[in-house]
Amino acid sequence: MILQQFLFVTTSLFCFFICTYAQRLTVDVGYGVYTGVTNSTTGLNIWKGIRYAAPPTGALRWQAPQAPTTNRTIVIASTFGPACPQSFSQFQGAPFWIGNEDCLFLNVYAPSNGSKLPVLASIHGGGYGQGDASQDMSSFINTNDNGLVAVTIQYRLGAFGFLSSAEIKARGVLNAGLLDQNFAFQWIQKNIAQFGGDQNRVTIAGESAGGASAMLHAIAQDGSLGTNLFKNIISASPFLPSQPNFSDPIPTQHYYDFSKSAGCPSSGTVFDCLITKDSLTLQYASNLVSTNLPTPHGNWAFIPVTDGTYVTGLPSVQLNQRRVNGLRALVGNNANEGSLVVPATIITENDLITWIKSNFANLSTTNITALLAAYPSTSGPVNSADPKYETNGYGPGTAVNISQVGTGQQQRAYDMYAEAAAVCPSYWLSTAFTSSNKTAYHYQYSVPFAVHGSDVSAYYGPPTDNQGPEFVTAFQKIYGNFITKDDPSIPNEIANGPSSADPSAINAASKWPKWTDQNPQQLNLNETGGTAYTVVTAQGIPVTQFKEPGLRNSITVADASTWEGGRGERCEFWRRLSPFVPQ
Repeated sequence: MILQQFLFVTTSLFCFFICTYAQRLTVDVGYGVYTGVTNSTTGLNIWKGIRYAAPPTGALRWQAPQAPTTNRTIVIASTFGPACPQSFSQFQGAPFWIGNEDCLFLNVYAPSNGSKLPVLASIHGGGYGQGDASQDMSSFINTNDNGLVAVTIQYRLGAFGFLSSAEIKARGVLNAGLLDQNFAFQWIQKNIAQFGGDQNRVTIAGESAGGASAMLHAIAQDGSLGTNLFKNIISASPFLPSQPNFSDPIPTQHYYDFSKSAGCPSSGTVFDCLITKDSLTLQYASNLVSTNLPTPHGNWAFIPVTDGTYVTGLPSVQLNQRRVNGLRALVGNNANEGSLVVPATIITENDLITWIKSNFANLSTTNITALLAAYPSTSGPVNSADPKYETNGYGPGTAVNISQVGTGQQQRAYDMYAEAAAVCPSYWLSTAFTSSNKTAYHYQYSVPFAVHGSDVSAYYGPPTDNQGPEFVTAFQKIYGNFITKDDPSIPNEIANGPSSADPSAINAASKWPKWTDQNPQQLNLNETGGTAYTVVTAQGIPVTQFKEPGLRNSITVADASTWEGGRGERCEFWRRLSPFVPQ
């Protein structure tokens, strides 16, 4: 009898601890039940592959996302959901990767004992045609004292997410990929409390297409969404190559090119035919159209459009009206945004003009003349002997004419594209959050070689050799403090780094200046020192970077308007030019 009682008590205690632990990892989201896994090293509970919408296949192609059907079988959420079909840009030798249309999944990273924690909803980049939600958020959360919950989401890409035409609007929805993201945000509102998150303290964030997505959600429905889905946004290098109207000639041509490539008619009514096609046929067609554009390499065929419903107008116009969703924005751009998406074949000014005409097809001769005047060249044709180096933002050499990968006419093209497609949209977005009840903070990531996308490894990890541990900590804390405290400011000791000559010296990052119309200030996030080494870019150009030992943080404040020889005025020029781009 005593033995039986002992076994009963022992079993009960064992069950109490084990069952309580399992219950904490098992979450019922209504339509399904998911059991996560715990990483004992990071102290995080992780749920991978949570379905947040029904498979957008068959009759649900090019329709708004739908709620999943109910399935009460417990899912062990230990593996990522399949990636969406990928559509690459027009790079020579672009690959074809098979994806899965049933891809509307998200992943949750949460501290084991968290409750009512701020939430980060991360939108991956990739030109609206590439990428997935497999970014590990553990290092970022750990650096921020396990003080937040992170959600990474997937959304339809390429033709599956951004096919556009009058017929698509009549028979389905436009910008399906953006609506997927919005649906994921709604999922967070309904369910994140069960994972330890606070649905009232959500920050949406992304880089490149993810950053532009965050921007588009900020202006969605003319800013009428308020703070229903998120309070803050982080937009890094928002990629805005153009935003045509849904029925403009270019997206309509892409629609029929896609239809023809899939074995359907090349004109007239084609929607019903497309619905009948198998997934692999449509994936091949989407990738084929996107990688064979007549425009210069680096562009994608299927991108967000002005749909008149969710995205009601051009960002350049809507941001200027300052009717935005959310309360606060942390916005950034990189020092060398344009070098990988412009052909490295621009020698003379005539080459430059040819590229301008092909990339900005709606510009008139008068527009092009004005554009050349806004980006004055200090040299003639490209000379291979010209020195290449990083600018410091103040001159005399500026990003208009010089970088580590270009000089003269080549660099003019790099900087035109950089400012038109990423830098100036980031300026416009910061300015949109300067009304009485809004706040904006701005930065430039300048660690050499600060090409588009190179910043992501610093704040999410794993860092590259040129991103020193003290810089990574500072950058991760900047993002983390904005998410958890609504302010990206960090202590002097973290901004300067423990190895600096005076860690407690006053640093601008300890009291981050707000962006205003009269004084658009930004922080320049950089490093000094280190050991030089050479990296060869994707275009075969060697650049110099610096790694340990010897790296030191260099975070300073700068006037974003006068930066790089008057970037503020050039961004106003692009705003005036935007109806012709359009953006």
